[in-house]
Amino acid sequence: MEPRFSMFDNEIGAKFAKRFANASLVIAQSPLPKSVQQLAALRASQINGCGWCVDMHTKDAAAAGETAVRLNLVAAWREADVFTEPERAALALTEEGTRLADANHGVSDETWAQARKHYDDDQLAALVALVAMINAANRLGVILRQQGGSYQPGMFDSMTS
Repeated sequence: MEPRFSMFDNEIGAKFAKRFANASLVIAQSPLPKSVQQLAALRASQINGCGWCVDMHTKDAAAAGETAVRLNLVAAWREADVFTEPERAALALTEEGTRLADANHGVSDETWAQARKHYDDDQLAALVALVAMINAANRLGVILRQQGGSYQPGMFDSMTS
């Protein structure tokens, strides 16, 4: 399956991609732990079937020191004992915020309360923004058929400068 279109080779697409990357910087520079950022982005990308984003977030997490065991268990985090309670709360919020069409309640009060218990206002704002941004990125990747496998950690760092 070939990619359909390159946003970077189109003037409007390139402008959008740069602004999207800059908006994502707010999350990256937030007090939300980097490991939580990568785990949540990876889980949403798995759910949405975005090969490009799964590739990127797996490699970025590994480059930041995340273990292969934890990365391999993200898809089955409920059945794994390698995630902390705060990580579990973030993963639950990510799943419910990603599967909006699958559940008529959106993010449940119970899931929100668990996230609230573990994260302060700034961290929660970053987590909610991350869920929104990664779902948007996943849609771009899936619509355009971005293939996973070629991503190298740091390859887009220059986009935000």
